Amino acid sequence: MNDKAILKPKTARVRLPFNVHKALRTFAAVVVLLCVLIPLSMMVTVSLNPSEENILINMGTIHAFIPQVVSLQNYKEVLQDPYQPFLRYLFNTLLVVFCTVGTGIFINSAAAFALAWGNGGYRKIYLMIIIAVFVIPGEALTIPLLLVVSKLGWIDSYQVQIVPFIASTFSIFLFYQFFSKLPQEIIEAARMDGARLFQIYFRIAFPLSTPVIATVSILGFLDAWNSYLWPLMVTRGTEFRPLGVAMAAFFGTQQAYWGNIMAFAVLMTLPIIIVFLVFQKYFVASVVGSGVKG
Repeated sequence: MNDKAILKPKTARVRLPFNVHKALRTFAAVVVLLCVLIPLSMMVTVSLNPSEENILINMGTIHAFIPQVVSLQNYKEVLQDPYQPFLRYLFNTLLVVFCTVGTGIFINSAAAFALAWGNGGYRKIYLMIIIAVFVIPGEALTIPLLLVVSKLGWIDSYQVQIVPFIASTFSIFLFYQFFSKLPQEIIEAARMDGARLFQIYFRIAFPLSTPVIATVSILGFLDAWNSYLWPLMVTRGTEFRPLGVAMAAFFGTQQAYWGNIMAFAVLMTLPIIIVFLVFQKYFVASVVGSGVKG
């Protein structure tokens, strides 16, 4: 028998009745889930209660989170309000969001692919400029941008909410990270077959970037959907006003009607939840792969 085995005392391992790390992760997940669901449950509960008096009585109690009455009266009043046309606001927001995100995906991905595999000698310099612009707060560019669109006569229009935000340095950087990791053999093989840069991008690189497209779509959708400061500055009436600004106006005109306000908020939140659920798998895969923190 080996001497070391004789001299070294054996230490008995104590087996815990359950996995501590797994229990802690489960506990943290439950806490995060409750932090998300409690405000949502309160919002939905209040929106389903047609009595403003009962809403005020239940506020601050457990009944504010559990529906006691189910009625769609508040939703009907919001949808039929002639002074705050919710459907018009919804159309404006959807148009702005889809045009901004959809066009941005093609333009930003094409720019990123050119930076990653283009023939220009200054690609690294362009990338450094893009990263430098990325760290500049958007609010710092608001006034110069407002002067430009005012000169162009774009105030109170759709294009003033779409065109300035199609190009996104963050999206370009995400696509660049993905395209730069593509195997060089694939790109060289396509070039040897006579494919040009745009053909390689459109037929090979862009179809492979589905996780990045999903991430950019979700983040761009959230950013455009919740945009408030810029639409507030460039829209004047209900014709081009998006939901973010309309929500603030609706809150100001319906000071005491919490049921209507919560119904408006639920209707505004539903598209975001639907988009996230549809693209959730691709979003998580991209976050894990690219190390995006939020």
